[in-house]
Amino acid sequence: MNIIEESISVVMDSDPEVGRSIQNELERQRHTIELIASENIVSPAVLSAVGSILTNKYAEGYPARRYYGGCEHVDRIEALAIERAKELFGAEHANVQPHSGAQANLAAYAAVLNPGDKVLGMSLAAGGHLTHGSSVNASGKLYDFAAYGTDPRTGLIDYDGLEESVRAFRPKLVVAGASAYPRIIDFRRIASIAHENGALCLVDMAHIAGLVISGDHPSPVPYADIVTTTTHKTLRGPRGGMILCKKELAKKIDSAIFPGNQGGPLEHVIAGKAVCFHEAMKPEFCEYQHRIVRNSKALAEALLSYGFDLVTGGTDNHLSLIDLRPMGVTGAEMQKRLDTVYITANKNAIPDDPQKPTVTSGLRVGTPAVTSRGFTEEDMKTIAELLYLTATDYDSKRNEIAEKAFSLCESHPIYR
Repeated sequence: MNIIEESISVVMDSDPEVGRSIQNELERQRHTIELIASENIVSPAVLSAVGSILTNKYAEGYPARRYYGGCEHVDRIEALAIERAKELFGAEHANVQPHSGAQANLAAYAAVLNPGDKVLGMSLAAGGHLTHGSSVNASGKLYDFAAYGTDPRTGLIDYDGLEESVRAFRPKLVVAGASAYPRIIDFRRIASIAHENGALCLVDMAHIAGLVISGDHPSPVPYADIVTTTTHKTLRGPRGGMILCKKELAKKIDSAIFPGNQGGPLEHVIAGKAVCFHEAMKPEFCEYQHRIVRNSKALAEALLSYGFDLVTGGTDNHLSLIDLRPMGVTGAEMQKRLDTVYITANKNAIPDDPQKPTVTSGLRVGTPAVTSRGFTEEDMKTIAELLYLTATDYDSKRNEIAEKAFSLCESHPIYR
């Protein structure tokens, strides 16, 4: 029995219902090809840190400036996380306390905006994120957001249109970054447009943080005033958030997190972040990121060979966005089918999607998790075949697809 199974057995002894569900989830992860671009598989060290006795400790405030006693050890851990984050990304200041990427974004807005201020963000329909001004999110309710998008012919960000929007709308803040955009983003250009028009620039690099460390995507840190990120996804750490910023904004950012947005930080999760950053400093982490991109490009090329349409025609990063309309299946139906054959992906809107958000015409697929398991470029060809058969011949090939997917997972075990 390994350390993961031992921890589950402890839960099982106390609460069999919850224990069984955790065990079932472990088996699901072991036997499922995980293609959700925002998910990954953390190391046992990260997992152990997050599940440690640090969860017992309250530590409101910041290292050496706490409102509780007994914080000397968590102070050391949080200080390590901060210094490692600054070193990894070349940042002047880091706040590692945000509980999520969404909270990091909302706190960053609060630090530099007043309710009702004008903000320009990437449209959710074009690949942005809910917290970039969607009307159903707090960002869209608190601030006056306008949206920029992509060129309908190419699917690429319309930088000229973005510049025109900034000049006409005169926002106080321009938000860059995306959750379903498969190409390199020109952060330097976006920041220049913002600054030339008197606006600040915030980059949400949640999806590509690991690729930034390895140089597989240009870093936004030298150009943006504020950079937010999650610590999972390509960074392969625990679920959580982080904010990087220039020194002159450090006090505002810290105050926006505590006491402005959160109370006690999750020091067990911060420990997981510190471990994750330590792992990201090793040479093998950069090679891992290179493999993510190679696998992503191999998967995209194989999908194209099977006749799939990809938004922008391919990928530069860890994900591809498939337009399923030529296959005659919706994103929701494709996701449902894949769930029955040991493959997990998520339905996703494509630019100018005619379907409603709960249905969609697209499917987003990413390679961080499969790369963590050791899947190769050759395996990507097999995955593309399975996706094609699921889209076109599901009823007669379902068992065959499931057997191949299960076998692939057995060849690349996790947490064994």
